[in-house]
Parts: sequence; structure tokens; C-alpha cells
Amino acid sequence: MNVLANVTLAQLSRGAEEPGYVLFIVGAVLLVFLFAMVVIARQYRRCPSNRILVIFGKVGGDKASRCIHGGGAFVAPLIQDYAYLNLDPIAIEIPLEGALSLNNIRVNVPSTFTVGVSTDPVLMHNAAERLLNLPEQTIREQAQDIILGQLRLVIATLSIEEINKDREKFTRLINENVEQEINKLGLELINVNIRDITDESGYIEAIGKRAAAEAIQRAKVEVAQQEQAGATGESIAVRERTINVTREQTAAIQGQKELEQQQRVRVAMLEAEAVKGEVEAKRDREIVTAQRTAETVSAAKQFEQEQRVKVATAEAAAVTGENESRARMAESNAKLAEVQAEARRRAEVASAEAAQKILLAQREQELARLSKEQLAAQEIEKRRIEVAAAAEAERQRLEAAGAADAILAKYRAEAEGVKAVLEAKAEGYRQLMEACAANPQVAPTLLLIEKLPELIAQQVKAVQNLKIDKITVWDSGAVKPGGKGTTADFLSSLIGALPPVHELAQQAGVELPSVLGKVRTEVVAESGQVK
Repeated sequence: MNVLANVTLAQLSRGAEEPGYVLFIVGAVLLVFLFAMVVIARQYRRCPSNRILVIFGKVGGDKASRCIHGGGAFVAPLIQDYAYLNLDPIAIEIPLEGALSLNNIRVNVPSTFTVGVSTDPVLMHNAAERLLNLPEQTIREQAQDIILGQLRLVIATLSIEEINKDREKFTRLINENVEQEINKLGLELINVNIRDITDESGYIEAIGKRAAAEAIQRAKVEVAQQEQAGATGESIAVRERTINVTREQTAAIQGQKELEQQQRVRVAMLEAEAVKGEVEAKRDREIVTAQRTAETVSAAKQFEQEQRVKVATAEAAAVTGENESRARMAESNAKLAEVQAEARRRAEVASAEAAQKILLAQREQELARLSKEQLAAQEIEKRRIEVAAAAEAERQRLEAAGAADAILAKYRAEAEGVKAVLEAKAEGYRQLMEACAANPQVAPTLLLIEKLPELIAQQVKAVQNLKIDKITVWDSGAVKPGGKGTTADFLSSLIGALPPVHELAQQAGVELPSVLGKVRTEVVAESGQVK
């Protein structure tokens, strides 16, 4: 051995003196250095300004990844890998339709949300955990679901008037709720663009029409007040016009209230259906969750059972090997019998313990199976019954509230209509009395003249049903006392059957105009009667 070592050392010393050997050594060192530089250059990753470098694997501590925005980092081979997160903005179209507002009116709010991966350290870590290597379409769909839910939640807390008038408050609530939820994915909200707000029932359009109608009504009232200082004829024309406008507006308001009543009933029915669907979906989700939990527990128990069996087998094998070794070492020992007895005893104890652990594992598995097949189904059925009962109670409450609102709206609309008609009549009578202030007797006369067509219509009804096909008058030509013939007396008595207009006016204390004639009185000397 010493001779061989001396020969080798001699050969090395001779090789060290040769120039070729030195060049070989230098070349090998350069190759190793170049290879190391190439590896370092290939494993050093730079991060562009519009991306986030995510290094995962063994990154130190309890972190699952390390995020870098800008600069670069060395990625250790084998134990680390890398990927990029894109910071480009993502435009998400939200075609929200039928969202229920605070006053139970469904509105359509089409909008566009612009989101992107945040560069905040906490949010970058969330994005690396939940969005890494996902396609942009998947990220858009996840964000769209979150935005739709939060947008419906915000609309449910505001009335139609608040959404339509206070757009700043509406946008602020959307930013707060949506950004808080998408931050959990590592995204941030860049911009919100609400294009238009409409409703299925036309309530927003009706609000605008009502405001325009009220402005027109106020303008007409002001014009009428300015024209009131004119002549009496102009005052009467203004009164009639105001009454007609009020009547038409009352009819319009009544129609609008009836439409609102129908809309509230329909909205209440749709809301009840929506609540029912949500409850059923929640029930199904709870059932699936319970099933998955039971399966997970069963798999864990089974894994523990297999692990215990393997441990027991390994312990038994170890004890057996130990006993065999001791048996071989004790072949030349006088106490071989005692050693063998001790080894058998340990083997039996280990076998008993392993069998006991196997039985315990089988017992736990059987209990888990019974819980999954019997207790889980009973618990799910119990939960389903509770959810169904709660949904039915909520539906009945909503239907009762909707019916009560509809009845209340109907009676309010009727009361407002009657009030408007009475106020219009009172205003007309007041203007008429002011116009006739110089001669108070003219006002009742004008009112009676206004009702005169109705009185004449009632007089005509007294004889309109008389069916006289032919009238034959046998007039002898004799003249009765008073200068009347038979034919004239017949016609006079026929007209006298109608209610006398002058007597009605006299009983009401009203003097008719001269154009309607006067009642002539005749004094019969013989009887002293006045005709």
C-alpha cells in the first residue's frame, strides 16, 4: 500500500510540472464558473412594471409564496418556481336587471366595473393564493358574481328616490361594499361607470311626469291668479279651466295609484318566489356541505386506521428482529431458554396490542358509518323542515303586507281625488261670490241657470214615456169662460202637468232673468181666486 501511494504521488508531481495539465485545470475551473453564471443568469427573474413576480415553493417561514413588484429575484432550482400575475385592468360588464329596491320596486342598473390586481402587499398575497395561473375569463366571472351580489345588496338598502337623486351616495356605497369583497381575491376597484337606471314598472318616468305636471299646474294657477283681476267673463272662464284641469289631474293620479297598487302586488309575489328560491338553494348547499363533511371524517378515520395497522405491523417486525438477534447472540449463553421465553412474551403482547388497536379502529369506522347513514340524514331532514317552515311564514307575512299596502294606497287615492274635487268646487264658488259682490242676488241666479238644463231634462222625462200615436180633437168651437177654446184648454192642461220652473225658482228665493218670461196672474172677480 505504501509503495502504491508513493508511485501515485510521484506521477502527480510530474504531471503538475507539465504545462498541459495546468491549462486543463484552468479550463475546468473556467467551465465550472461559466456554468454557474449561466445557471444564475437563467434562474434570476426580472419583474416588469405591469406584472407581479410570484415565487413559490420553499420561500422561508410559514409563507406559501413571495410577491415582488418591480426589480427581480433569484429563483432557486428544484426547491422554488415562479409565475406572473398580470396588472392590466379588467373591464367587467354588469347587466343587472330586476334588483329589488327598498320600496319593493325592481330596477335595472346596467354598469361597467374596472378592476385589477392590487400592488398592496397584503392584497398581492391574496391574489397569489387565489388567482395565480387562472385565465382572465375565470377571474372576470368570479369578480362579476361578487359585484352582482354586492350591487343587489346596496340597491336593497336605498329607495328609488335616493338612487335617482343622490347618485354620489349610491356610488359611494357601491365602492365601499364591492371593494371590501373583491379585496379578498386580491383585486382592487379602479372605476365604476353606471350607464342608466330604469325600472320595469316605469316608476322613475312617472316621477318625472308628475314633477312636470305639478310645475305646469302651478304655472296655470299663477296665470289664473293674475287674470282674476279681469272681467267677470274671464273669471268664469278661468274657473272652468281650473276645474277641468283639476278633474283630469285627479283622474291621472287615480290611475297612477291603481297602477302602483298592481305593481306592489306583483312585486310582493315575485319577492316571495325569490325568497323561496333562495331558501331552497341554501338548503341544498347545507345538505351537500353536510355530506362532504361526513365523507371527509370517514376518510380521515380510515387513514388513521391504516396508519395504526402499519405502525403495529412495524413494531411487531422490529420486536421479532430484536428477538432473533438476541436468540443468535444467546446461542452460546446458558440462559437461551430464558431469553426465548422473554421474546415470545413480548411478541404476544405486541400482537395483542396491535389486535386491540385494529378493533378500536374498526369500531370508530363503524360508528362513523352509522352516523353518516342515519344521524346525518335525520339532521338534514330536520334542517330542511325548519327552513321550509321559516320560508312559508316569511311568504305569508310578505303577502299580507303587500295586500295591506295595496288597500291603503287605494283608499288614499280615493280620498285625495274627493278632496281635490271639493277644493276645486269651493274655489269656484268663492270666485263666483267675489265676482258678484256688487249684486249678491246674481250668484244664486247664475247657479240656478247652470242647473237649468238638468231641471228641463227632468221635466222632459215626465212625458217622454207617453206613447201617443194619434190625437183627435173634437172642438165644437165653443169658448169657455176666460176666452179659451176646447183645443187650447187641452194643450194648457198638458203643459200644466210639467213642474213649473218659475214656482221652483220662487220657492228657492231666486228671481229668474226676464228672458224666461213672467207668470201672469188673473183675478176672477166672481170667486176671488188669483190665476
